[in-house]
Amino acid sequence: MDTRQKEELLVQTLLDWGAFRAAVVPVEKIEFEPAFRKLCESNACGMYGRSWMCPPHVGPVEELIARARRYRRALVYQTVDALEDSYDFEGMMAAGQRMNELARKVRGGLPGLFGQNALYLGAGGCRVCPVCAKQEGKPCRFPEKALASLEAYGVNVSRLAELAGMKYINGQDTVTYFGAVLFDEEDAECPA
Repeated sequence: MDTRQKEELLVQTLLDWGAFRAAVVPVEKIEFEPAFRKLCESNACGMYGRSWMCPPHVGPVEELIARARRYRRALVYQTVDALEDSYDFEGMMAAGQRMNELARKVRGGLPGLFGQNALYLGAGGCRVCPVCAKQEGKPCRFPEKALASLEAYGVNVSRLAELAGMKYINGQDTVTYFGAVLFDEEDAECPA
């Protein structure tokens, strides 16, 4: 299977699994900006310092950006869910959970197409465990499933959406979440 066929298969698989849109983009064109980590540090979601996959425990943003830049390609995907209104917090949380379920499916269902050192990034917190082991002073229970966010890696998600031919905002009373898998690493020494 050549590169184009592989990318078409990845995109179609994500669409079949419930993504609203999916596209493969070159990592070199993704805009990384350490300032986007401020979204995490503002603690709007309440997980700052409470999860192994959230700042500050996920690692320094400069190191995470350097790691991400070692890859050549990124499969970017989005989910779009309807809300009752713009204050539908429960709907937003349910949509976020649906996105992370999709991200876990991507991680578990397509590993052969990405290689063993692919970097899986989601929307918001990890959400693999109901309560992160960090809150109990324990190591991560499932490091092979753990999922950091695009923002934790300093990704400018609105520009990423544009690069992938997607809308960042998809209409009134909707919520849009993004995930990505970075693959085809340039350096075989890239840490897993």
